[in-house]
Amino acid sequence: MDFALSESQLMIRRMVSDFAGKELAPIAAELDRESRFPHAILEKMAGLDLFALPFSEDYGGTGDGYVAYVLAVEEISKACASTGITYAAHCSLGTNPVYLFGTEEQKLKWVTPCAKGEMLSAFGLTEPDAGSDAGGTKTTAVLDGDQWVINGTKCFITNATYAGMVIITAVTEPGQGTRGISSFIVPTDTPGFSVTAPYEKLGLKASDTAEIIMEDVCIPADYLLGKRGEGFKQFMQVLDGGRISIGALSVGIAQAALEAALNYARERRQFGRPLSKFQAIQFKLADMATRTELARLAVHRAAWLKDQGQTFTRESAMAKLFASETAVAAALEAIQIFGGYGYTREYPVERYLRDAKLMEIGEGTSEIQRLVIARQLGC
Repeated sequence: MDFALSESQLMIRRMVSDFAGKELAPIAAELDRESRFPHAILEKMAGLDLFALPFSEDYGGTGDGYVAYVLAVEEISKACASTGITYAAHCSLGTNPVYLFGTEEQKLKWVTPCAKGEMLSAFGLTEPDAGSDAGGTKTTAVLDGDQWVINGTKCFITNATYAGMVIITAVTEPGQGTRGISSFIVPTDTPGFSVTAPYEKLGLKASDTAEIIMEDVCIPADYLLGKRGEGFKQFMQVLDGGRISIGALSVGIAQAALEAALNYARERRQFGRPLSKFQAIQFKLADMATRTELARLAVHRAAWLKDQGQTFTRESAMAKLFASETAVAAALEAIQIFGGYGYTREYPVERYLRDAKLMEIGEGTSEIQRLVIARQLGC
């Protein structure tokens, strides 16, 4: 049983950590305060081939795999979770469906520019009446000659404003339930496709989250992804991989909270000695460190299983569940250690808490993860 990262993976982690520490961490609070999308940072990430990590060289990727990719997600998210979720949503959700289920022509046309960072992508699954109940999709796609006509609304879509293409799900066989849902590649410059103003959110303020409206959006017939009626099965598989990246994002936040709390506890003096010398604080830090490391191991194992081509549905749900709840718990404990200062914007721990909360909601709530795990257990 070998828990060691390869030399290539260690090099990638060091490179991303150095980049995030120097380029991203110093401006993360400013990006959050101004709700400013990190265009310049994303361009630099593209220059470092970070968008290419999980994809093969045949389509503009580096072929480094999912473990390398989640290492990058963690380091980016440790510095700025808003940038982390922008990155994760692009790779895991927006680009991955085409990479997994697309034809050779579709992969060359869409995965290649996404892997090179020349185009941002998004994933349109959630609807006003179809959140956890993804099978309740109301968006429709009707085949009319040699084109699909799509009508519907998607909400809470990350990267919607800046994406060049969005993968959307729509009902193609009414009355067939989940077997009547298909997936499509929709270029965002298609007539009838529009994006609302971004939501005003509690956290992840520098990421873009908006609603997509499609009114008689016509796309070529060959923009269908995979076979008709297989959309539900496809996005369930896509979400398995996406949950690993949310787990990595959560670990990044938890690690940031731990380091901030530890540094503060070493420097802050009360009753004549540093906070870190008080057993009550030591116990909090020990618990934070333990849970963060266990979450990291769970994420790495799920990513390794994916790289090995093995089944990882249960493991990805476990990793996402434990890591997301660890991130929230770590941020809360960090605020407690900081005391009154932790409740102010002078320190980053309040941002960590605001950012961490979405990890328990997005890509399947904690409740949904528990259902997934229970079903995998045969319940």
